[in-house]
Amino acid sequence: MAQLVEFIGNHVWLVTGLLVAAAAVVFYELRHRLQGATHVSAADAVRLINKGALVIDVRKPEEFQTGHIVNARNMPAERVQQGDEINKKKDKILLAVCADGSSSGRAAGHLRKVGYQNAFSLKGGLAGWRADNLPIVK
Repeated sequence: MAQLVEFIGNHVWLVTGLLVAAAAVVFYELRHRLQGATHVSAADAVRLINKGALVIDVRKPEEFQTGHIVNARNMPAERVQQGDEINKKKDKILLAVCADGSSSGRAAGHLRKVGYQNAFSLKGGLAGWRADNLPIVK
């Protein structure tokens, strides 16, 4: 034990760097796990859809018309904030989708805050969906 204290005393900068690096790793892992709870990959999204998830496209109606996931409902982000149309579906699995995953991430976070524990966001949005060569309807 005395050798450890002596080492720390002789190598303050090394020990400080080690502690900062460990704290950064812990912070990154916690942030990643919290985001991972709401963001799902395209493959996981397909599994959720097959289980009966309601796909909510939070883009504007004109963007929705250019192409969307099969059976998706267009509900712009402003309407998701109100939540009137999906209030009776608190136990249903909800998958929020946008162009790149940022707006749908906020929508899924909001839905979770108001009681929808099964609300998820498609990681990468429709761009990620298209990158995996999954079908889109117009």
